[in-house]
Amino acid sequence: MATEPIRIQLPITPDVAKSLRAGDSVLLNGSMLTARDAAHIRLAAAAAVGEPLPVSLEGQTIYYLGPAPTKPGMAIGAAGPTSSYRMDRYTPLLLSLGLRGMLGKGDRSAPVIDAIREWSAVYFAAVGGTAALLAKHITASKVIAYEDLGPEAIRCIEVKNFPAFVAIDCVGGDLYKTGPAAYGIPDGRRPGPGTSVRPEPNIRPAKDSQDILQNIKRSDERA
Repeated sequence: MATEPIRIQLPITPDVAKSLRAGDSVLLNGSMLTARDAAHIRLAAAAAVGEPLPVSLEGQTIYYLGPAPTKPGMAIGAAGPTSSYRMDRYTPLLLSLGLRGMLGKGDRSAPVIDAIREWSAVYFAAVGGTAALLAKHITASKVIAYEDLGPEAIRCIEVKNFPAFVAIDCVGGDLYKTGPAAYGIPDGRRPGPGTSVRPEPNIRPAKDSQDILQNIKRSDERA
């Protein structure tokens, strides 16, 4: 584990992804994409039926972000991470299409961790509750796909010294397990006073086109 923040230029190269270890502090620089639930469903549905994607995922990092309205003088509104498990159903498929990095908050399901290892990817985590501060590290933002989704549209953002840490690396290191264990919490999930813990999700990666399209139908019905 690195003791000083590692400066990383995006997009991440395979060698850099393979060199990172859970617990490393990083400062991200360059361009990455933003996408949340609705955009992931559309990307996965297009891929499942062989349609071209509106953006290339090759080597890209996706920030699980739906920004607040932009204030004057800022490139983007408050820009905190959303809970990553919401994207777990679609992540293995997107990793197989070239996605190399993810940025969000919270732990990931076993199929996602397996896919991170298989595709030599990396999962970064940002600190929740710091949305206004994180927005100051975003210097530009532009909607590039699914504009009708509003805050959940896919954006290309430019970041400068964006602070994060490696939560899950490509050799199986998982800070959400080893971190709590270091403080005497053997299973890494036992809640403390006044807290709750989300049970390990039973995630089945969606790879079948009908399965994914059914998710779109349910999403549209909830809208």
